[in-house]
Amino acid sequence: MELKSVRIKNFRSVEDSGEFTVEHLTCLVGKNEAGKTAILQAIAGLNPHPATPFGYELERDYPKRYLARYKERHEGKQAEVIRSVWELSEEERDELKGEFGPDAVTGTTITVSRYYNSTGTVWTLPIDEEKAIAFLVSQRGFSAAEKSQVGSPKTIRELIAKLTELEANTKHKTFLDLVNAYPYKSIYSRAREILEPHFPQFMYFSNYDRMNAMVHLPSLNAWANDKTLFSNDLYRGDRLFWEFLEYSGVPLSEILGTTTFESFNAKLQAASNVLTEEILEYWTQNQDIEIRVSVAEGLPGDPAPFNSGAVGRARIYNLLHKADTSFSERSAGFTWFFSFLIKFDRVKKDATGNVFLLLDEPGLTLHGLAQADLLRYFTEKLEPHHQIIYSTHSPFMVPHDNIMASRIVEDLVEVDGRGRRTPTGTMVREDVLKAEKDSVFPLQGALGYSLTQSLFIGKHTVLVEGPGDILYLQALSAELIRRQRTGLNPKWVMCPAGGIDKIQSFVSLFAGNSLDVVALSDYTKKDKNKLENLRKSEVIKDGGVLSIADFVTQEEADIEDLFDPQLFCTIVNGTYELKGKQALDPGKLIAADENTQRQVKKAEAYFNVLPEPAPLYSHFTPASWLLMHPETLAGGAEPVLETLKRAETLFEALNGLIAK
Repeated sequence: MELKSVRIKNFRSVEDSGEFTVEHLTCLVGKNEAGKTAILQAIAGLNPHPATPFGYELERDYPKRYLARYKERHEGKQAEVIRSVWELSEEERDELKGEFGPDAVTGTTITVSRYYNSTGTVWTLPIDEEKAIAFLVSQRGFSAAEKSQVGSPKTIRELIAKLTELEANTKHKTFLDLVNAYPYKSIYSRAREILEPHFPQFMYFSNYDRMNAMVHLPSLNAWANDKTLFSNDLYRGDRLFWEFLEYSGVPLSEILGTTTFESFNAKLQAASNVLTEEILEYWTQNQDIEIRVSVAEGLPGDPAPFNSGAVGRARIYNLLHKADTSFSERSAGFTWFFSFLIKFDRVKKDATGNVFLLLDEPGLTLHGLAQADLLRYFTEKLEPHHQIIYSTHSPFMVPHDNIMASRIVEDLVEVDGRGRRTPTGTMVREDVLKAEKDSVFPLQGALGYSLTQSLFIGKHTVLVEGPGDILYLQALSAELIRRQRTGLNPKWVMCPAGGIDKIQSFVSLFAGNSLDVVALSDYTKKDKNKLENLRKSEVIKDGGVLSIADFVTQEEADIEDLFDPQLFCTIVNGTYELKGKQALDPGKLIAADENTQRQVKKAEAYFNVLPEPAPLYSHFTPASWLLMHPETLAGGAEPVLETLKRAETLFEALNGLIAK
């Protein structure tokens, strides 16, 4: 079963959250003190895992400003804290149908609620009692006369009364025993009994749950045997170390009862290796570390109580620096991630069924990229097996590919005409348009980052010098494709980087690990070292730095040099409406500046000597004109064919890089 919606009331800052839907992975976004923790802990109390126990205590959790009027507000009844709606899987519905018949199962969802001062939950189930009874009777093999004796009871009480009356009949007695065996002699209780093994336990884990680096094992054993004491938050760090020992397969009792450390040290090392591998799969901040956990006798010079008896120590060894440090001296983000893996493994082992994860500000102390690693861990490792709700106010923890899975948490206040402020409590919104700008800021940040990654650059991106290059390449590609020749693969997205000097910075800023980026640059002699340095920098994959000079016969070249001189002159004349004596031709183009091979520089020099009022030559304008006049590239004239031939060679080279 999967949680579909929740409504929380009468819990701390939450007077009424309103009903809000949840996804398989749901992100709660909001400012500090908005009530995100209250939402998570209220959900955790629905069916808490023993490792993260949460209950509803009236004096602690009921909104304080209403506590004195509790009985009056709820008319002597207990206040509801949470109401949740769950979607049943097809297999779960089939179990109910197998027990009560297909006609008796009237829906696909159940509602589970919990109240103050209650020891359990209240379930509302989609079972038609009358149809379920009819199905049960039909399955008992009664004759027509026996069915007539049983009649058509509409409730389980009527059925039991009738069967008790007919108890002398063997079949009736057997059927009565079956019905009496149902919990509380109830169809609904039996249906709940079928579904409860599928109902998840809730694991709540906060940013403050971190394993201690050093633990005095005899003291830990004493605390572990006192469940009341061991559940105290003061011992949460020691409790995580105890859970690591359980994770390693070396229980604390085994350590304290043995006279040699060899066997369990080997197990600790094996467990440390497994955990190291799991962490490094999703911890990309530093790949040169190992986790090492050992147990040894305390030394007299150590502070009490670590100066005697068995002491467990967790240390991190840096393979690069050949040095180790105490676990407590590592970054807060790393220790949290390590501790979370330990706690989660323990919870999975102890759970009687599915585990629902409630994570409070996970990765709060992590760098932005490490938060992205953590989110990847959630989606790849946890989400396929567990439903998750987590809170954050970091844009890097918002799922960029599914921003609509986020919910806005706000602590709202009403202001009356006199300016008097009255709290209305924490609410959860699905409509971000109604949320205040401070609350929605993480979503704005996540959306901005996502747009940067997808709007300006794509999965496969060709970085070019400027927007004019894009228009020229689009026009050439369109004509080649029209002729059923090789144009630019549509998987490529062209993006202007602003010149070769900016390409390296552009790639470093915007290209994620999953992006395929190549560069197509103009080339002059002074760019030679820049191009070589760009190739050596490895910010762009091997073979992915191309220059226009690679596709023409001259040493220095711009995008305009793909065009035959006659065709280039035709484009310039058409763009600026140059006619008569002012019309540009290949001879004038060559003579305009004999010190350069680059046609664009020659064109600039030509425009500089035109009589006033002469237009100012622009790189972009001719490219724009060509895109609007595709007929310029039509036909079989030699200048056009030579130009398309060079362009096709360029596109073939670019397309070949997609597969690499």
